[in-house]
Amino acid sequence: RIVQRGHYSEREAAKLIKTIVGVVEGCHSLGVMHRDLKPENFLFDTTAEDAALKATDFGLSVFYKPGETFSDVVGSPYYVAPEVLCKHYGPEADVWSAGVILYILLSGV
Repeated sequence: RIVQRGHYSEREAAKLIKTIVGVVEGCHSLGVMHRDLKPENFLFDTTAEDAALKATDFGLSVFYKPGETFSDVVGSPYYVAPEVLCKHYGPEADVWSAGVILYILLSGV
C-alpha cells in the first residue's frame, strides 16, 4: 500500500508509526529483538482504509538480555542500523529501522 500511495500525510504516518513503535516496545518488553523491520514486514489485515497494521516475519528475531550485544549482520540493507554493520548492536537497532520506515512513509519510496 505504501508504494501505491506514494507517501503519507504527517497525521497518517503518525498513526502507522505509533503502531510500529508499539510493536517494537512490545517485543522489547518480552526480550525479543525483531532485527528485520521494514515496510514489507507490516501488513494491513484488510483492504479497508482503517485496517489494522500487523507485524510479520520474525524469522531473524532473537531473544536478548538487557545489555547483551550481537555481532551477526542481519536485516535488510536499506533499514539496518549502522551499529549492525559495525557488528556491535542491541535492541536499539529496531528503533533505527522504525525511524527509516517513518522517513519512507513521509517522503515516499
